[in-house]
This record gives sequence, structure tokens and C-alpha cells, in this order.
Amino acid sequence: MNMKKLLTTVISLTAALAVTACGSSGGTAERTETAAPAETTAAPAESSETAADAHEAQADSGEFTVLGDFTKGSSEKFYASDGWSNGNMFDCTWKKENVKFGDGVMKLTIDATPSGEHTAAEYRTHEFCGYGLYEVCMKPIRNNGVVSSFFTYTGPSDENPWDEIDIEFLGKDTTKVQFNYFTDGKGDHELLYDLGFDASEDFHTYGFEWLEGSIKWYVDGKEVHSVTENIPKTPGRLMMNVWNGKGVDAWLAPYDGTAPLTAEYKWARFTAR
Repeated sequence: MNMKKLLTTVISLTAALAVTACGSSGGTAERTETAAPAETTAAPAESSETAADAHEAQADSGEFTVLGDFTKGSSEKFYASDGWSNGNMFDCTWKKENVKFGDGVMKLTIDATPSGEHTAAEYRTHEFCGYGLYEVCMKPIRNNGVVSSFFTYTGPSDENPWDEIDIEFLGKDTTKVQFNYFTDGKGDHELLYDLGFDASEDFHTYGFEWLEGSIKWYVDGKEVHSVTENIPKTPGRLMMNVWNGKGVDAWLAPYDGTAPLTAEYKWARFTAR
């Protein structure tokens, strides 16, 4: 291959990786040093198609450690929580019937029962994941009193310390996203990040890279927040859920009982580091 052709190939590949909006097959939320800044991520249609093709090639090659491509339906890597409640703060019971696949997405739904109680939805990996890059393409619920999420978690139910890393959308204001983490039960690391758009109106990619000495959060491929103190170290399940809260009105605003409410997810994935 001559030098001119090689240079053209490299430029084309870089442009494809810079596409940050997630398409029907998912996009790649790249680390900051390889992703274009947000204001320069617009690309012509052929670049978007190239990025989608690249995603398919990565999936087929097994590059991702865990991949749930919900555009194709359910994933054997995940299962739906069913028949229990987390108690305190979660005013709902998890029901597998509230996790559905269709129209190229996974739908997690908060619903109401005839008795006036509420059911909610959670999808989680069978295996535990450690250090690496976690990414999701999603569109959260906009409604007071509810949360749509993407996170890692382990705790006493797994006979582990409570370690957790969060991306949470508070339905009262989906122009912001909340980042947080817990290390052996110690939290209070919340940060609300102003997105500059309403996340409930379209799909975007969100993610975090968890390493031994740091966590970095990303929105559409751009690093927007990082921490380096008291970092979690216990592998946990990759999880997504939607739920309505009780007794946390100052945080979520009072839930008005509206149901059903649905968040949509195109894909979720983990790449070990």
C-alpha cells in the first residue's frame, strides 16, 4: 500500500470512530484521546454507515468482553430481575414482564398494578465485570419521581462489599445526568452534569472507564468528569434499571403515579482493560 493510500485509510477510520451518536447498531463512545470534541462530531452519512459497520465487525470479532445488542433482541449475557423489591427508597417490585424487546430496542417499564402499587424493570449481567470501559446507548424516562440508570453494582447480597459506579437520569430534569460511586458503602460523590440537550428526546451514548486508580465518565465519547480518590475495586454486575422512588422527594421530586413509563436501550457493553 503506498503512503497516500495508507494516509487516506487512517483518516477514514478516524472519522468513523469520531461519530458519537449511537445508531441502530450502536456507536463507539471512545476515550477522550481518540474521540473528536463534541462540537466537531458531525459527520456525513457515509461516515455514520462506516461506524455502524465497524460496530458490527467488532461485535462479530468478539472484541467486547460483554455485549448486549438489544437491536437484535434479548441477550444470553443478561437476565431480568423478577419478584423482589430493594426496599427503602425503591417504591416498586422488579418484574421480568416489564423488560421487553421490540422495534430495535430494549424497553424497561414502570407500570401500575390494579391495587395501586408499582412494578419496575431491571436487566443485569450473569457475570461480574471489573476494570474496563462500560458503555450504553439509551433514552431515559422524563417524569418526576423516577430514575433511569446504567451502572455496576455488587454488595452484601453477593457476599461482597458495596461497590458501585453510576450513571443515573433523574426524570425530573433529563437535561442533566448524575454520576456517582460507592466504595465499601461510602458514597456522597454525586455530580450533576449539564448535558446541553434533553436526553429523553433522542438516543446518546454514555459510559465510564473504571481503572485501578480512576473513574472517567463520558457523554457521546467526550470525557466530562473524572475522580481519583477511594476508587472501588470489587467486580460487580453491569446493570440497567428504571424505578420510582419513595421518601426521596428532595432528590427525585414527588412521583405522580403516571404509568406506564418506559426507557429505551439500544445496546450495552463492557470492554475489559
